Amino acid sequence: MTTTDTAPAPVPSFDDPGTEGRKLAIICSKGNLDMAYPGLILANAALGEGVETHLFFTFWGFDMITRSTMGDLKFTMLGNTATHMPQGLGGLPGMTALATSKMKKAIADLDVPEVPEFLEQIVASGGHLWACRLSADMNHLTEEDLHEEVEGIISASDFIELTNGAQLLFI
Repeated sequence: MTTTDTAPAPVPSFDDPGTEGRKLAIICSKGNLDMAYPGLILANAALGEGVETHLFFTFWGFDMITRSTMGDLKFTMLGNTATHMPQGLGGLPGMTALATSKMKKAIADLDVPEVPEFLEQIVASGGHLWACRLSADMNHLTEEDLHEEVEGIISASDFIELTNGAQLLFI
């Protein structure tokens, strides 16, 4: 027996007092294109639900907020079995460029903004962007090297204190 009835889609209640005082801390540790979007999408969703949201960029995640790299993140299929492609193809010249352009097109077709614009959207919605002090020092970067919406370069301890009681996601 088949049925064509589907359950109605859940609709968030923006008047829900259960979101008051909630915090979400997202640690963005990867700077490749396919790993940039999960944190940004989750941050955007949390902000839409009224959740105080902080993103902390560390190690390779710094590429997402560094002016010289943030607009040119790459996607490689090499070592990523989720691409469902033969791994040997990933090492061929031009495959990273091809995979990156295909992913960027798929994202654009869904009207999802590119990383720099997505960061601006998150900040405009009340989100907070923080850079990791250790990663900045390791890469010899200063606030001038970072996206203008980054609030500051802080230590991991400062981020833990700032997000006390928050749900934590490590991506």
